[in-house]
Amino acid sequence: MTDTASPQALPRSYLFVPASRPERIAKARQSGADAVIVDLEDAVPADAKAAARAALAQAADALGGAADGTLWLRTNALDTPHAADDLALLARLRAGGVRIGAMVPKAGDIMALQTLPPDLPVLALIETALGLGQAHRLGAVPAVQRLAFGSIDYALDLGGIDPADHEALRHARSTLVWASRCADLPPPVDGVTPAIDDEAALAADNAEARRLGFAARLCIHPRQVGAVHAALAPTPQEKAWAERVVAAAGDGGAVQLDGRMIDRPVLLRAQRLLAAAR
Repeated sequence: MTDTASPQALPRSYLFVPASRPERIAKARQSGADAVIVDLEDAVPADAKAAARAALAQAADALGGAADGTLWLRTNALDTPHAADDLALLARLRAGGVRIGAMVPKAGDIMALQTLPPDLPVLALIETALGLGQAHRLGAVPAVQRLAFGSIDYALDLGGIDPADHEALRHARSTLVWASRCADLPPPVDGVTPAIDDEAALAADNAEARRLGFAARLCIHPRQVGAVHAALAPTPQEKAWAERVVAAAGDGGAVQLDGRMIDRPVLLRAQRLLAAAR
């Protein structure tokens, strides 16, 4: 198994914008978020999806110039009647030079993911018990670049447990971190904090995500982005520790620092912390 991608190369924040409001896309891309997800699923009612697709097809200026991995379209679930039109829109945009991938909700059907175009980057959104049980196999589908956690829908699928209950969802989150590593993917993306104005809730959710090994979060408002970035970055204490470890390790041989053995795994953790700090 190869080493995971460097944290600094990965988006830490994915900001949702409704597909029915293409005029907001440019603003979202300038918000400081590392990536933007244009949402054709939950943000757009069924009778407005066709109009939203038509508007997006004409929004070349708002969608153009995106770097790889920074612009995504959340399609409708692949088993819905809307999915074919969503995928046709993606193909049209990509043929026109737009670098955009697909966030696939309710991911759980491996065969369905395998039918997607092999050159279409995919964020697999795990929102059900079935999806969680298949997560390590979903992550092995070549098109899948990262797993993400749809915590609210997942909690509903489990009978309506409280999605804000960290303890209740800790198994699912830890499983996604494990599944991402098994599939040799970057660390996964945690779900949203729905309370836009609740800074304490956002801070608690950010801390839980980082504690369990997530390296990014989904955001529903630009004001959440800065807090997510700060929470997922190494603390000054961690950075200082990492600098001392790297300096002490030299060429990588085992040494002692503050009475503790510094060997290769410790050195690699220090190097990753410094890479994330940059």
